[in-house]
Amino acid sequence: MARREKGLEQRVLAFIQKHDLFSTGQKLVVAVSGGTDSVCLLHALARNQDKLGVELHVAHLNHRLRGDESDADAAYALNLAHKLKLPASVEQRDVSAYQKRHGLSLEEAAREVRYGFLAEVVRDTGAAKAVAGHTRDDHVETILLHLLRGAGISGLRGLLPRAVLTFGGKQLEVVRPLLEISRQETQEYCQRYKLHPCFDASNESLLLLRNRIRLELLPILREFNLAIDDALVRLADIATADVSFIEEQASRSWRKVAKVDKNAIYLDVAGLKAQPPALQRQIFKQALAQLRGSLEDIEASHIESMSDFLSRPAGKRLSLPDGLTLTTEYDRMVLAREGTSTCTLPPLNDSFKIEVPGETTLPGWRVKAAVLDSSGEIEQNDFVATFDFAKAGRELAVRRRKPGDRFQPLGMTQTKKLQDFMVDAKIPVAWRNRVPLVCSPQQILWVVGWRIDDRVKVTSASRQILRLEFQKRNERGFCGTGLARTHRR
Repeated sequence: MARREKGLEQRVLAFIQKHDLFSTGQKLVVAVSGGTDSVCLLHALARNQDKLGVELHVAHLNHRLRGDESDADAAYALNLAHKLKLPASVEQRDVSAYQKRHGLSLEEAAREVRYGFLAEVVRDTGAAKAVAGHTRDDHVETILLHLLRGAGISGLRGLLPRAVLTFGGKQLEVVRPLLEISRQETQEYCQRYKLHPCFDASNESLLLLRNRIRLELLPILREFNLAIDDALVRLADIATADVSFIEEQASRSWRKVAKVDKNAIYLDVAGLKAQPPALQRQIFKQALAQLRGSLEDIEASHIESMSDFLSRPAGKRLSLPDGLTLTTEYDRMVLAREGTSTCTLPPLNDSFKIEVPGETTLPGWRVKAAVLDSSGEIEQNDFVATFDFAKAGRELAVRRRKPGDRFQPLGMTQTKKLQDFMVDAKIPVAWRNRVPLVCSPQQILWVVGWRIDDRVKVTSASRQILRLEFQKRNERGFCGTGLARTHRR
């Protein structure tokens, strides 16, 4: 027995080294519930603390779910920390109140509160990470749990040796040194050292899905395959290798197809369609993780729905967890929080006269107007345009679109409904009421950013040229917009 217990500690140390879980000099917060697995973990780490070169700090959270038993667990954890001469943080939280407030299951609420507490202890103690006592049995149960919930290939990885979790905006790195140790081995270890861990009766309750997997599903699966645990662990290892390869390839493709804004992520539809389905899914996951901070509550069905949207027409919207929406535009998809405006054009809710020549400031814009002779180079871009001054005139104004608007796009011989032009030009629906229109009393001269009216274009007969430039306001003031191109008259 002694050789076996020594072997357990050696295997844990080897696992830590293999996965580079700790570094010499780090402070670690060890999560101790008082149960067999966490007590085994703490004791094994404490016995090898000098060898590891780390500082240990015990953290125990009283969930206030089991009355006197919860209080006894807290007292046990604190007493064990004192016996091992380790500092400890023992606190309590009202998980039931948190559950009602956030509309979660009891399991979800307890998990969020527990990891939130650990994140606070890590921060307050200046620790590098938290250490959890998840065993090989927990790993197997998690694989099945993810499989039942439809988590996809990523979920088949089960529990990872190290993970960065996000709860309520707090990030926490968690490492799991016992993932190759069975629950039976932790029980034998505790018996060997007479640690007398606490018994949690809730672990026998069939109301919790994880308990039903452990107590009902796994025994049935073992009737079909006595080595089902080994088979599931192998499956997790294969899934981990495959997912790592897919993530690496998707990171390369990400730079080509994704543009990240502070409130939204823009995905190039053509670029995404060119990727294999496995990379498409991973890119969608990366986009969700970047906006949400984690993939918690994201299931395979959500990713498949996003993939299906690649073939949807412009203007469709998909609702996703945590208030996110995926919207299709003509050549891109936009992932953003509900209510977030992804239009880069300032709102335009009135009509404003333009000073010709001169400068005009209106909400979000500054308009520069100049009258030039017809010779020389004229720099243009999407927000700079030139007109025959005699045809355009001085009485100009800026407004947004109105029902029934028409104009004659450059290069066409007939007028066209502005609505039809915007559809053909693939102007996103959310942008259309914000596109500035430069108008004279007679007509629309310019759909700013897209096209001028053919009837006011500069020709060889033009004697004077009206140059208009729209500059958009940003956080630093006004700036030019668009890619410049030079034309010579």
